[in-house]
Amino acid sequence: MTAAPHIDAGHPADDELLAQFEQTIAHNDRIEPRDWMPERYRRTLVRQVAQHAHSEIIGMQPEGSWITRAPSLRRKAILLAKVQDEAGHGLYLYSACETLGVSRAELTDLLLTGRQKYSSIFNYPTLTYADVGTIGWLVDGAAICNQVPLCRTSYGPYGRAMIRICKEESFHQRQGYELLMTMMRGTDEQRAMVQESVDRFWWPALMMFGPPDDQSPNTAQSMAWGIKRDTNDDLRQKMVDMTVPQAEALGVTLPDPALQWNEERGHYDFSQPDWDEFADVIGGNGPCNVQRIAHRRRAHDDGAWVREAATAFAEREEEHA
Repeated sequence: MTAAPHIDAGHPADDELLAQFEQTIAHNDRIEPRDWMPERYRRTLVRQVAQHAHSEIIGMQPEGSWITRAPSLRRKAILLAKVQDEAGHGLYLYSACETLGVSRAELTDLLLTGRQKYSSIFNYPTLTYADVGTIGWLVDGAAICNQVPLCRTSYGPYGRAMIRICKEESFHQRQGYELLMTMMRGTDEQRAMVQESVDRFWWPALMMFGPPDDQSPNTAQSMAWGIKRDTNDDLRQKMVDMTVPQAEALGVTLPDPALQWNEERGHYDFSQPDWDEFADVIGGNGPCNVQRIAHRRRAHDDGAWVREAATAFAEREEEHA
């Protein structure tokens, strides 16, 4: 698809084109790849959509490591299908990003060289099988809170990709919750395993929405452009309000002594995550940062012959045509 037309950074945008762009945003209509857009808008989208795509691909690793160790054929098939879904999500999003004039090879290079990020949550290890369920419940639950509003994002290809992704993520969340509920009906050891897993993943899950609004450098502009529809703090509050009754039904305790219902606000009060830890993980110093990128680089290198063969085949077909 033809790359989105834009004016290079440092050059004044044509007043009429800018007015049309701003009118489209104001009317909550979609910007499409053929439309003119400000360069800053394009760069912001590339950063956000690429980070989302990278997260789906890297996110296959924590759960993928449990496919061969799942306790039954049924659980193995469920987990295999979920990991396959995540690969598909990454491909949808890379394709959406390519409409902005950047190639998948460029995006991969930016990830492997540390110039683009992925979600901090995937730099934490999956130590027990209960983590498979906890990731489905909490991590995919946080993803749903964040991604459902993105179905209405101002950039057309991104919003359309999110529709299918959100449907599948919703299924993943229910599957994770079902797994935990099954374990909570099991032995004392299984219940303890679930609680320990929730204790580890609760705070990283809340960090998934990004830093507090007053520390987020991109939220205000992304909201003004309609790329984002909710602030980080609003999404985090929505996640807490959604999760507390689910935890009560499940029979687990969320590891926050300050967590309580605030009648006046109509929301739960809760503690803030450790933002120093968040910055450390984003900076590359999390428990699994090095491992995740090393695995992704190894897979990329191992697949080089496939990409080369596909390219050669396409070139030969074009010559014959």
